[in-house]
Formats: sequence, C-alpha cells, structure tokens
Amino acid sequence: MSEQFEVRTCGRPTRSGAPCRARVYSDDVACGIHITDEERALATAYQRGHRAGYESGLASARGSSELTIEHLRRRVEELEKRLDDATRTYEIAGDQVVTVDGYAYRWRGATPLEVGDRVLVPENWLSALKNGPGPREGTVTALGTTYRGDLQHIVRKLTN
Repeated sequence: MSEQFEVRTCGRPTRSGAPCRARVYSDDVACGIHITDEERALATAYQRGHRAGYESGLASARGSSELTIEHLRRRVEELEKRLDDATRTYEIAGDQVVTVDGYAYRWRGATPLEVGDRVLVPENWLSALKNGPGPREGTVTALGTTYRGDLQHIVRKLTN
C-alpha cells in the first residue's frame, strides 16, 4: 500500500501571470516571495500555538506517567510486603529463624535474638572464600525469613 503525499505549491501569479511553482511547507500559505506580512504573522502565530500546545501535551503526559509510575511503585511495595508477611517463617521446630546479613539461620538459644544482635555463624563455602576458614561474625538484620531451604544453626550469640 503506497501512501500519497501532497506536494503543495504557492500557486500565486508570477510577473508572467503563470502560477508560482515554489513549494510551500508547514503552515505557510504562499512562498517567501508571495506571502504577505499578515499571512506571515498568522503562520508564525499558528506555529507558536501549535508548539505551545504540543509542549503542554508533553508536560501533561509526562506528569501523568510519573503519577502512574509512582502509583505502581507503591502498589508493588504493598504487594511485596503482603507476600512477605504471608510467607515469612519465624520458627522451625521450636528454633527461632532470623536473617543475618541477608542469609537465614536457626537459633536454639534460651533467649530470643533481636535485630541488631551480633552472632557467630558457621562457615560456608562463600564465607570461606571471602573471609578464610572458620565461623564469622554477623548481625541479625531481620526476624524470620521467606527462604524455604535447609538452614544452618547459629554457633552462638556474641556480647554487644
């Protein structure tokens, strides 16, 4: 399917009386030679109004998009929190479950751990690579976890 584009020409009479064949672009009604001051002012005003309307529409769309993005961001946060609350585990077989520096562990101690408590966690393959062999210190960053795999036990609570 081919599209046809109209090629506009001035069409105003030249000195010889033949129609002017100069192309007319945009909002002009005649070529630069045949246009009157009033027509030029009208075309300029039309272009200014068109540009202002376009910029106003862009600003409105941008503001609307920002509001939609903010609404969706809040909704995602709300849904993530609801999902987290629904799937978070705080206890397994009588052991308290806590998150230490982003990883989940079990605690069998007599007193429950709280956020901010310093603990000693067992070595794993990653901590052995990063910190060398042996247990490492960590901080309880959250109570409970949404992790569903096997959990290691915290070695002991450190005194603050």
